[in-house]
Order: sequence, then C-alpha cells, then structure tokens
Amino acid sequence: MNYRHAFHAGNHADVLKHIVQLALIDSFKRKDSPFFVLDTHAGRGRYLLASEESRKTLEAEDGVMKLMSQPKLPEVVERYLKAVQADNPVGAMITYPGSPLLTAQAMRPQDRLAACELQPEEAAALKKLFAGDARVGVYEGDGYEKIRALVPPKANGAKIGRGLVLIDPPYEGQDAEYIRILAALKETFERWPQATCAVWFPIKQRRTILHFLRKATALPYKSAMTIELLVRPDESPLRLNGSGMLILNAPFQFDRVIGPALPALKQHLGEPGASTRLDWLKTAE
Repeated sequence: MNYRHAFHAGNHADVLKHIVQLALIDSFKRKDSPFFVLDTHAGRGRYLLASEESRKTLEAEDGVMKLMSQPKLPEVVERYLKAVQADNPVGAMITYPGSPLLTAQAMRPQDRLAACELQPEEAAALKKLFAGDARVGVYEGDGYEKIRALVPPKANGAKIGRGLVLIDPPYEGQDAEYIRILAALKETFERWPQATCAVWFPIKQRRTILHFLRKATALPYKSAMTIELLVRPDESPLRLNGSGMLILNAPFQFDRVIGPALPALKQHLGEPGASTRLDWLKTAE
C-alpha cells in the first residue's frame, strides 16, 4: 500500500501544493457560476499527525507547524493556515487535511468535487469522510482513467464550464509517471479545453524534470507557469529537496497572487541554499 501521503502529511511539499491549490480555488469563487474539481490522486482526505506513519518522519514539524508559529505571513499563506486550522481544535494540530478535504471546505453549494483514489483502504476512508456530502463524488480506481468519464463535467445535466484538474501522483516510477501525466493532460484539454490543470512534481535534481516541462509546453493551453520551492540545494537524488507545481491555463495575474508566498516559504522552511522559482512558460495572448 502507498502511504506517501501519511508519511509526508504537512511537509514542505504539501505546504506549497495546498497554498497553490486553495489560491486557484479562490480564483474560481470570484464568479457565482459553479466550478468543478477533479482530484486524480486524492488519498484518504485526512491524516492523523500522531499516526505511526507521521511519527516516523515528523515532517509536519518542519513544514506546516513552522508556519503556524510565525506571527505574520503573506495573505495567501495565512489563508492556507486558516484552512488547516479549521480541521483542528483551537490551539492544537491533530490532523492534516489532504487536498480533497481542503477543496470541499472551500467549495460552495453549487460547486462539485470528484475525488479518485486507487488504493482500496484509502478510497474507503475517503468515502466515509464525504458520506452525506452531495457535492462530492468519490471514485475508487485509477484517476487518469477516470478523466474520460468525468470531463467535461456536468451537474444536473448541464455542463460546468470552469474548474481544476489536480494531479498529484506518488511518482513511484518517475519516467513512467510523467508519460501518464502528459497523456492525461492531453486528454483533458481535448475534452475540456478551458480547464485549469495543476500538476505537483518532486524535485530531487531539477535537471531531471526539464524534459517533462518541455513536453508539457507542446500542449494546447493558453498560459502556463511553474512555481517551485527548494528547501535545500538540489544536489542529492536520494531525498526530496523541493517540489513544484505546473499550472496550465493559469488564472490571469496568478503570479501576483502566489508570488508573495515564496520568499516567506524560503525564509521559514528553507535550509542554507534554499531557493524559489516562479516562471511563466507561456502567457495568454
């Protein structure tokens, strides 16, 4: 079973990913019309920070908990911390909400979430978490393969025009995973051209992801950007030195929204040699 999420819940990669995810969702909420989120690798939705898996790594202590102790942070970071704290008692950090729970907490009654999870035990926990929430559909199975059935999205027989496809795989076989991601993005844009797609990727040595990013630039999107946080120099292929998000069809001026978070994350989560990067690969004409 893949316990990637449990081992690393609340670490620096989760921090970056979930700050970006919530900022994207907030951009959809500026309009009253509904939006749809497809989470292809949803996990179980909520993680106990006192669980055996979390205690083995204690990565949350060097991630979200470090930020919780800071007196003042950029608005986009504070928004994320409030969402995490909302899943916990006042003044305590017992659980960490995964991406589908953060999405559901941010959604309005008219919005919809489809959360996919391949591992049966994780999928069962996800179904239990969202039992009774009519806005959320939980699908046990391969999230890439669910794209054909779930996009373009509909609600009550009507198409939903706006939304997000969130791709956060375990990268157990990196080269094979990138091939599957590119195929999934291609199918998404063929079926739902206006979708915003957000792909999380690990950084152990940055040069290893450049081929994937070049391939992604050939897809038919209007705009694209990468947002990266390296908490240490990317010298070792044996540890997670950082991570990034590839955003296709990024919202207008999204760099101004997310940009202020990066210096704060570098300052509070980084080791010597930490760095950040925000690049537009393509801007809307």
